[in-house]
Amino acid sequence: MEVTRLRIKAIPGAKRSGIAGLIGDRLKVKVNAPPEDGKANRAICRLIASKLGVKPTQVTVEAGASDHEKTLRLEGVSVIEATTRLGLG
Repeated sequence: MEVTRLRIKAIPGAKRSGIAGLIGDRLKVKVNAPPEDGKANRAICRLIASKLGVKPTQVTVEAGASDHEKTLRLEGVSVIEATTRLGLG
């Protein structure tokens, strides 16, 4: 199974959830979930999975669970697919 890593800058507690472009080499991801008890991390994984057309369980926080800068692990998604589906290329 193909595994891709995605570096993001998380913005929890936003008015609207969505992808807000790039900040340097990271994808800026806004979610309206609060940054407590893993709620924002779960919301980020659901949002990215939805954009990629995969199951939420295929997107996990690999590094930075308690930080704004995170690395997500995308299972079953190639770099090309991720880039295209997230509107980055």
